[in-house]
Amino acid sequence: MKAYTPPFSITPEILDLVARIGEALGRWSAHGETEFSPRLRRGNRIRTIHASLAIENNSLSLEQVTALLDGKRVLGLPREIQEVRNAFAAYEQIHAWQPSRSEHLLAAHGVLMSGLLDNAGHYRDAGVGIYRNTTLLHMAPPANRVPDLMADLCGWLAREEQHPLLASCVFHYEFEFIHPFADGNGRMGRLWQTLILSRWKPVLAYLPVETVIHNQQAAYYQALADADQAGEATPFISFMLQALLSAVEEAALSDQVTDYVTDQVKRLLAILAAQEELRTTDLMERLQLSHKPTFRGN
Repeated sequence: MKAYTPPFSITPEILDLVARIGEALGRWSAHGETEFSPRLRRGNRIRTIHASLAIENNSLSLEQVTALLDGKRVLGLPREIQEVRNAFAAYEQIHAWQPSRSEHLLAAHGVLMSGLLDNAGHYRDAGVGIYRNTTLLHMAPPANRVPDLMADLCGWLAREEQHPLLASCVFHYEFEFIHPFADGNGRMGRLWQTLILSRWKPVLAYLPVETVIHNQQAAYYQALADADQAGEATPFISFMLQALLSAVEEAALSDQVTDYVTDQVKRLLAILAAQEELRTTDLMERLQLSHKPTFRGN
């Protein structure tokens, strides 16, 4: 039987994005910035966790997530606090997992969903559909097909010779299409793409691409829907490469900013770089701040 190969096309736009990401990483390395400082590594990881969970409707703010991971007491829903702790534990273990090994993927899900899902670390045993309000967006394959589908996907990743930027995007889409778990599929797909990229460039383990996705959440879901409609991953690859390019460019800029600059100021600089005309309330919303005197003072 012929080994499975996910359907996708390599378009001129995709080739251009891969080249631009490579150039951006090259410029970053040319400045001697081949690693984030310890402070930026932690800051980017916290941003990654906050954004990935916010996409899944976790209501904790970036400041609350930061405080929680600093060991401070945070008022919030117990489930949301558990989600943060689990996500931090999963990202901290990312270097221990091999992306093409299904047992490692199951172990990662067990960490990510510990205390949140009865069958954490196991594939789902029932059908699942993805809804927006009452509209069915995607009906995942039957549960009895999931183990074989995931084995095929992991087998493809193990032998794939495409550029890691492409392979990571294809895996991410195929994973979301299969939807192998009862819950946690979105955050797992994003975690595993980060893992695949980190095997290519270790610095990408700390790239907060989830922040870009969170800021373009509607486009993220539309790219998944467009790929479903097309019957191949190509539209999703284009979206994710654009998100990765934005994240690399922002990270390279942030890494050239002194550690004495606060995270809020870094985000403010990134927002101002877009050269939009924004009111104070718009800036506060983008920075996820709610107290106007504190905003003005900072």
